[in-house]
Amino acid sequence: MQLRFLKKRQGDESDGELLGRFREQGDLESLGRLYQRYMHLVYGVCLKYLEDREQAKDEVMNIFEKLVETVADQDIVTFKSWLWAVTKNHCLMLLRSRKSEKVQRDMMLGDPTFFMEKEEEMHPMENDEGPDVKRLAECIERLKEEQRRSIQLFYYEGLGYKEICGVMGIDENKVKSYIQNGKRNLKLCLKVKGESKKEKVEWQK
Repeated sequence: MQLRFLKKRQGDESDGELLGRFREQGDLESLGRLYQRYMHLVYGVCLKYLEDREQAKDEVMNIFEKLVETVADQDIVTFKSWLWAVTKNHCLMLLRSRKSEKVQRDMMLGDPTFFMEKEEEMHPMENDEGPDVKRLAECIERLKEEQRRSIQLFYYEGLGYKEICGVMGIDENKVKSYIQNGKRNLKLCLKVKGESKKEKVEWQK
């Protein structure tokens, strides 16, 4: 269903009538008309928090898709106020996710011991000038292709989960799985390299 950025038209059915029709009959057009009344407000909130016009437009559509799945089960007194709260929370969750991804990247790039359970598990370099970046690079090269690519895109190139999905042609759950398993394998590899170069590593699939 195509939605356009239009302001509320005079003489339309009330919010309650449109919402009720969607709940009772599953009439998507009624929900679309209702949402369309406040799309400019949703866009304004998204733009305020995300500070990106294109992403704000994308999230307006994403929020509508969420409404289709959830609005029927919600106790809504005033749709406009409820929608404002939903939009604000949606944007705040995006910002928290974005911050979390950035923190992980910064930690990893600044300190390879990020992959160790405890920092002391890594033997310091003899000259004590910093973490052994070479060992980390060697361990990354030993990862399976999907894990290695996911780690590189996420930590080194700074891409988010959705962007990696587009690059690799896989879904978000796969991306997260490759990154998590890749991190586990890096921890094992770094630990083994610190203890014995001859010890074998049991890789996570």
